[in-house]
Amino acid sequence: MSTLKGKVALVTGGSRGIGRAISLALAESGADLAVNYAGNHDRAEETCRMLRDKGVRADKYAANIANDDENHQMIAKVIADFGHIDILVNNAGITRDKTFTKMTPEIWHEVLGVNLTGPAMVTHEVLKGMMPLGWGRIVFITSIVGQVGNFGQSNYAVTKGGLIAFTKTLAREVARKGITVNAVAPGFIETDMTSAVPEAALEQVRANTPIGRLGRPEEVAEAVRFLCSPLSSYITGEVINVNGGMFMG
Repeated sequence: MSTLKGKVALVTGGSRGIGRAISLALAESGADLAVNYAGNHDRAEETCRMLRDKGVRADKYAANIANDDENHQMIAKVIADFGHIDILVNNAGITRDKTFTKMTPEIWHEVLGVNLTGPAMVTHEVLKGMMPLGWGRIVFITSIVGQVGNFGQSNYAVTKGGLIAFTKTLAREVARKGITVNAVAPGFIETDMTSAVPEAALEQVRANTPIGRLGRPEEVAEAVRFLCSPLSSYITGEVINVNGGMFMG
């Protein structure tokens, strides 16, 4: 894997689960890390200690990415501390599941704010400093749910499908600036989110997955690390599926 030494990465939702695994993978390639988190200060600091143990600079930045004022403040602090942002991984996301007929406007807008509008606005602000550098990597963490849908997750599916459309559009707009834009679509991964799913439902997931198991956060992180590396410079506008063969498209 080509080195990312000298590069600075901002990972939203980077303090736990898939986000933490992505942060660690980028650190292993030499990138310095700005770790965004929403509320758990101790977990974010624990992640930063793990990153520093790998010999890179790392610091934590609290922001609810659904709040654009907080986004601007966060990005300004990252640039003040690190000088620039070369890599942006839009990983933060939430679920608020209900069937559509029972879904309230508040739940709908809450998920869209964090999962779709938030990543777009973070990207909008980061691009202001990234484009003059002539090099950049932007990766959106979407989901198999944005590709095939899922019962009780219409709000979540819309946001993740929207990120795929945004990835393809933005990739066309910034390619000539030396910036690639790609997405990684995990299937069912062993995280806090899936730990709340009943075992019977997880057994059904395993039965419908050709590889026959749930994925690991580190497997998603490796796909992200590749897309952030110089080796991926001719790949843009793509969606990399990390789902054990559950969806092939």
